[in-house]
Amino acid sequence: MKRHWVAKKTEIQENKQRIFQVQGLEIGLYCVEGRWFAWRNVCPHQGAPICKGRVCGTRLPSLVYQYEYGMEERILRCPWHGWEFDLTTGEHLVDSGTKLRGYEVVCEGEDLFVVFP
Repeated sequence: MKRHWVAKKTEIQENKQRIFQVQGLEIGLYCVEGRWFAWRNVCPHQGAPICKGRVCGTRLPSLVYQYEYGMEERILRCPWHGWEFDLTTGEHLVDSGTKLRGYEVVCEGEDLFVVFP
């Protein structure tokens, strides 16, 4: 396992991404509800730069003609086709078997590291 320094905690705003090059890969780093997540910048659908998509919420399951909005600032929406992923799990909202490629983030003091196998 190799750890790669990517940023200081203060450089990553809550619910905003920063994209970094780590070992030749683009990695999007996010802070969601005080926790850190790193996702490879490739949508599993057709290879779009997923980390350039919007961080937002989504419509929740509800009764006919009722629209509930939720998961605010926890959804990453693909900029090409609108596929939505939970930023905290990487799972696609419709097919939980489809996931973003994630990496562990280690926080030491003010420093953030991404861990590669």
